[in-house]
Amino acid sequence: MSDPEDPQLEARLAEQETFEPPAEFVEQANVSDPGIYEAFADAWPACWERAADLLDWETDYDEVLVEDDEPFYEWFVGGELNASANCLDRHLDERGEDLAIQWEGELGDTRRFTYRELHREVNECAAALRELGVEEDDVVTMYMPMIPELPVAMLACARIGAPHSVVFAGFSAEALATRMNAADSEFLVTCDGYYRRGDALDHVSKANEGLAGVDHGTTTVVVDRLGDDLDHELGDDQVGYDDRLAEHAGADVAPVTRDAEDMLFLMYTSGTTGRPKGVKHTTGGYLSYVAWTSHAVLDVDPADTYWCAADIGWITGHSYIVYGPLALGTTSVMYEGTPDYPDKDRLWEIVDTYDVTQMYTAPTAIRAFMKWGEKYPAGHDLSSLRLLGTVGEPINPKAWKWYYRHIGEESCPVVDTWWQTETGGMMITTLPGIGTMKPGAAGPPLPGIGAQVVDADGEAVAAGEAGYLTVQRPWPGMLRTLYRNDERFIDEYWAEYSDPESDEWVYFPEDGAKIDGDGYVTVLGRVDDVVNVSGHRLGTMEIESAIVAVEGVAEAAAVGGAHDVKGEAVYAYVILEDGAEQSDDMEQRIIQGVEDAIGAIARPDTVIFTPELPKTRSGKIMRRLLEDIANDDDLGNTSTLRNPDVVEDIEAKVRGD
Repeated sequence: MSDPEDPQLEARLAEQETFEPPAEFVEQANVSDPGIYEAFADAWPACWERAADLLDWETDYDEVLVEDDEPFYEWFVGGELNASANCLDRHLDERGEDLAIQWEGELGDTRRFTYRELHREVNECAAALRELGVEEDDVVTMYMPMIPELPVAMLACARIGAPHSVVFAGFSAEALATRMNAADSEFLVTCDGYYRRGDALDHVSKANEGLAGVDHGTTTVVVDRLGDDLDHELGDDQVGYDDRLAEHAGADVAPVTRDAEDMLFLMYTSGTTGRPKGVKHTTGGYLSYVAWTSHAVLDVDPADTYWCAADIGWITGHSYIVYGPLALGTTSVMYEGTPDYPDKDRLWEIVDTYDVTQMYTAPTAIRAFMKWGEKYPAGHDLSSLRLLGTVGEPINPKAWKWYYRHIGEESCPVVDTWWQTETGGMMITTLPGIGTMKPGAAGPPLPGIGAQVVDADGEAVAAGEAGYLTVQRPWPGMLRTLYRNDERFIDEYWAEYSDPESDEWVYFPEDGAKIDGDGYVTVLGRVDDVVNVSGHRLGTMEIESAIVAVEGVAEAAAVGGAHDVKGEAVYAYVILEDGAEQSDDMEQRIIQGVEDAIGAIARPDTVIFTPELPKTRSGKIMRRLLEDIANDDDLGNTSTLRNPDVVEDIEAKVRGD
């Protein structure tokens, strides 16, 4: 590894605004012809046959896209396939002995599944679920952490035609009950517990509490993860996973033929009304789209050892830990624990140990790595890495360049990807074998994706102007509807900029964005993530990027607090890098950095230094709580946070100001 302390190199990177993909990467990239954008535009929607061709179809589709009933689009109409067979069976002849999943537990225990071994366990699980009464189109809920039995259960459900609904293990018992009731799900797969920061956590008690709130009968399968570390008894209508699979050892379950438009899974996501929305994804369009984006954006090949460091409880894990990589026959790495246990180099140790070739993680994690310092990655051989990616929120230029420099050693392209639960897969990013990278900008829309930034009237904004991100035409990975609620589906996503009389439907993801003269989109965050200072709407992402550009700052969150004159004032909550000191000088440098980058109108009225920011279990900053603190409002329940104790500390600092 090159010298991590080279100040001249760091200065050059700080000034550099664009980066070209390395020639060595381009030479081997799955997609390297710039003509792909024009080819997709000229042949739309037939261009999406390229995605469908990555799968095995039992029955060929008749039409790529049917648009008779917008926005209820149908993809690959008439086609039939099975997602489990596409992720497993078709690889057995050529890659049966190749690794499908490389799993590492938080305590250092490992498990490896070849495609043949994974196929065998998925078949046994499918047989067990079927014997318990799971039938085609029954929704099976999964409430599990990052253990191999989760993707096994997902693929087993797909095998027998039963949609799955994965509930993030960090969610509350009430959230589990709400989702099972909404889906009329009578089946749950969960586990006794899991490890977090070395502690054995009791998960089955929380699952049982949630089941008590389900208003219909249920059958539960419980995986024994903790062994002797947690004594537990199975209740009525509960069975042990290992016992049931042992009863079906060697089972061979024929994959159920599914129509391309049959539901593959439900994923519940937050709604503006407080009621979670059941996002419905289908078999043919979703699977083809995540396979294509894994191939084109993540550059996945069967010979790779690929790692998406997300949680399968979120859409990122569905698309880019399970379905996309396994459909392409690669090795997908799974990790149970946190990135800093037992030490802050845990992730780099995993990259080094398994010769990971691609790493796809969140800006939240990268900012934490920055704060801890480059000494941790510098202690490991990361030369196996070929590509880096980010997902979950916009990444500021400073974090992008740190990732590029200290993890990729300037030899890996970085794909900054924008997409959502509802889109199924990536929508805006550079193609790493083609596109110039611009830190801070996600990139252009992918080939075939009709994304535009528009004003309040739906007209395209000029280069450099801020507006609303929209998608102007359908794509294969799109959600089909909200489960059992077509009306809400239209109201939530399509009504804002659509014209029903002309059948011109426009998808509005509720994100603000800018677009430059090269067509690169910079996502500014949710449209409600703004501070209205004296009538000027300022994106919190812009303010935060300006703050973290200040030397010594690791992470920041900007929110609005009530102000008698301005309407709202900017409150900046700031985490410093290790070794940087809190001082009046640092505060002034932060304020000056914002003024220089945006203008005096964005100047923070209050700067609060804190060692942590309140975050959800998935790592997202809870800006709502920071706003409540700034406005002296009731904070409500904070127990579901990853770090609830920090809220009281921040509140005390603000009140002290």
